[in-house]
Amino acid sequence: MALSGKRNIDLKKNEILGLDIGSSAVKMVALRKNGAGYSAVAAGITEIAPSENNDDHHGKNTVAAIRECLERTMAKRKLVVCGISGPEVAVRDFELPSLSAAEMASAVSLEASQVCPFPAEDSTVDYQLMPNGDKNTKGVLVAAMNTLITDKVQLAKEAHLKCVMMDVDGLALLNCFEGLADGREESEAGRNVAILNVGGSHTTVAILDNDGWPFIRDMTYAGDDIVRQVAADNDTSTEIVKGILCGDPAAIGPEVRESMERACQKLIADITGTLRYYAAQGKSNVEKLLVCGGFALAGGFIELLNSKLGTESVLWNPFKWIPSSASRKRQEVFAKAGPALAVAAGLAMRSI
Repeated sequence: MALSGKRNIDLKKNEILGLDIGSSAVKMVALRKNGAGYSAVAAGITEIAPSENNDDHHGKNTVAAIRECLERTMAKRKLVVCGISGPEVAVRDFELPSLSAAEMASAVSLEASQVCPFPAEDSTVDYQLMPNGDKNTKGVLVAAMNTLITDKVQLAKEAHLKCVMMDVDGLALLNCFEGLADGREESEAGRNVAILNVGGSHTTVAILDNDGWPFIRDMTYAGDDIVRQVAADNDTSTEIVKGILCGDPAAIGPEVRESMERACQKLIADITGTLRYYAAQGKSNVEKLLVCGGFALAGGFIELLNSKLGTESVLWNPFKWIPSSASRKRQEVFAKAGPALAVAAGLAMRSI
């Protein structure tokens, strides 16, 4: 599904770059498809300089971060796939009678207007039909606010990049997981696995059931909220808290650890509610959580999830299964920051 539609570009000659523009950092991944799967060409992360709650200032800082990240990765690619998430994006199943292509497009748009929590006239809708033996047609629709899409496209443009597809973060995560199917842990075979991506402004739960149906749930409580609460509890700055959480886990004091546990209570409740809702739809219980995103690297976070959720939670680094002949410095980026690059990797795996 591509919210921005296909473009008349020969991507066989112009390889794409996965560009994940977050609220506090920019992530990029360049992959190369080969017979055995994928190989990693380049990757990078650049923090976005903080701004005083000024959208224009934040936009300029974001463009600067994209340019800096592109320079650091030394990627020569100018065509990018971007991702979107949050309350302005909806992923829903649908079932309709068998219709012609024109009728189907109209019916899906009507369906989107009824199930999406934002005005249909201000959004873009795309859909994919799923094979089934029924008389009716089943599929998955994606709807997103036009302003959200336009903003991401414009940020890429101002950084001298061309966005050729707009993806959804949750679908990109599933795309990444499926793209590495040959490299999954043996313990995941036959188990119902969910991907939990904890970023700065959004948390995403993504599940692909045994029939190939995606379940995507975005939550607005995420890493930035946790950091702010920990900073307030300890009367310090968010930058200091980030430094502590990203440092040696053994060096995190009991006060900060207790503050983080309190700050994570809402997130844990949101995740628990989402997993229960999924199971209540007649789905199998999730047996394992693959945790990624920038906040997944916070010291003690994975251990906290394991102690509170009752579901096995492990740090997920997709680059564990993506070979690379890059320099040692880039290899270190893949190894250390890989969990934060999962969305960007999924975007980089998109084909158009």
